[in-house]
Amino acid sequence: MNAISPSADTAKYPRCIEASKAGRWELDRDVIRGRTFDTRTKYLPDGLSLVRELPLPDAEARLISQIQGRTYANVFSLVDRFITAKLIEVGRDHTLGDQHALEALARFSDEEIKHQAMFRRIEQMIGGVMPAGYRFDIDADAVARAVLSRSTWSVLVLTLHIELFVQLHYRESIAPDRDLSALFKDVFLHHWMDERQHAVLDELELKRLDAMLDDEERDRGVDDFIDLVSAVDALLQVQATSDAAYFSTVCGRRLATAEADAIGRHFLKAYRWQYILSGASHPHFQRILKSLVTGAQLARITAAVGTLA
Repeated sequence: MNAISPSADTAKYPRCIEASKAGRWELDRDVIRGRTFDTRTKYLPDGLSLVRELPLPDAEARLISQIQGRTYANVFSLVDRFITAKLIEVGRDHTLGDQHALEALARFSDEEIKHQAMFRRIEQMIGGVMPAGYRFDIDADAVARAVLSRSTWSVLVLTLHIELFVQLHYRESIAPDRDLSALFKDVFLHHWMDERQHAVLDELELKRLDAMLDDEERDRGVDDFIDLVSAVDALLQVQATSDAAYFSTVCGRRLATAEADAIGRHFLKAYRWQYILSGASHPHFQRILKSLVTGAQLARITAAVGTLA
């Protein structure tokens, strides 16, 4: 394990403030702009939905991209709930200290609250154009309470993991796909604009906190992070089952049992890729983990994530 100085690069806090000011956007003015969702277009790109692995006609592949895109927005609304709460909490450490850090984290929290409002709006808009029957019944407050009951170290590691895969997904899959809904793409453009700074701030806070932990506390944090990944996967299993059943109901034909089962497995595979594996394998996430934990601790994390691949 490499030692990290408690005095992280504090010059990054004011830079994040300036970036936040420069990139400030409003939901109706800059994102929605009077538009609606069109079911003739894909929502989630093939690189995330993995839909091209299924032998489906284009209309059904597009429907899967729309179902997964709707869930994608709802999942971010869910995780932003506990991310906001945790960053408000860690921001209190700076109340009588570094005022740049305090302002940067206050802006972080404000932007995450704005994201929650955006994703609630997107759910309503997509729900207005897609067939009835879709369900996302996960209680965001209950999930947030469960996550926040774990150590701050583990929650910040999970948060960094999320913020890094947000950037990866946008740059490598969403932005380059010319066949996506322009509105859906703009939603995640503006989300990505904020998350670039959020990842920097989360990394700073994680390193600051880590420098104050002893070996036993960090080891408990590793266990907590593994438990959180397992809990995320349990939620994904529930939603994959629900989304596959919804597809079977609204796709316009009766699916054979074997095909319906294959589609259900595919939804879970895609969700595990989107929300766990793409972030866990992110090179920068790997570098940060290696700088914080021992080889044995990293091996525990790798083994736990590997069971989902």
